[in-house]
Amino acid sequence: MENKISKEACQRKLNGIDDALYAIGGKWKLKIILAVKEGNSRFNEIQRTIGISARMLSLELKELELNGFINRNVDTGPPVQVEYFTSPYCDTLEGVLVALSDWGEMHREKIRLDRS
Repeated sequence: MENKISKEACQRKLNGIDDALYAIGGKWKLKIILAVKEGNSRFNEIQRTIGISARMLSLELKELELNGFINRNVDTGPPVQVEYFTSPYCDTLEGVLVALSDWGEMHREKIRLDRS
């Protein structure tokens, strides 16, 4: 038997997915968050770890900071040093990161087969 939900409940779920994908969607945002959580706090470390261009990393970090997932600390030096840290708000993504990672590992073979 099918589990049907009301149109309003379906729309709420769709809106929630839209909001989540707006905030953390795309190829890089979750990878950046994970890299920073793992201790890569400087721009060049993050860039090297995930293989992203400097321009794209700069744009993504700004969006993550704007949405409250990443905090930036500037030490005016000399030399000037900028470090990035995950915010306490970012901890709310822990279940999402674990679930996506687990799902990806479980279905890695199938996903690759479907892409070829």
